[in-house]
Amino acid sequence: MSKPFYERGLRFSCTRCSVCCRRDPGYVFLSRNDARLLASQLEIGYSVFVESYCRWVDPDGEGKTLSLREKANYDCILWDGGCTVYQNRPLQCRTFPFWAENLASPENWNRLDCPGINRGKTHTAAYIALRLEARGADPVLRSEP
Repeated sequence: MSKPFYERGLRFSCTRCSVCCRRDPGYVFLSRNDARLLASQLEIGYSVFVESYCRWVDPDGEGKTLSLREKANYDCILWDGGCTVYQNRPLQCRTFPFWAENLASPENWNRLDCPGINRGKTHTAAYIALRLEARGADPVLRSEP
């Protein structure tokens, strides 16, 4: 098996520019842990959080998945001049940009529309592997197909 292109690490530093949080449609998939943490931070019940801040989507035809809602302008529902839940943001947000699809090739990595890519701190391959494992260890909530 060949070594990943990032075996010597990758440079990334979040500038908190919010490019990944605003102006484009997309999904922020949530695990049960994510939803519980966010409900707690917002000081509302779990069910109220899901009903008020989430939607069920089926982007891959494999059953519905819980995702944060978006505002009419496609901003994340939890964005208001910045992430209002930054300390407890969903795992998907915490592990960005170290997602499998972004790490599939140097081209995918360099194609990301993010000013923090290839800047700032170098993250080791071991750190990146932990980010990938974290996503696998806390699966997103899916309903029956």
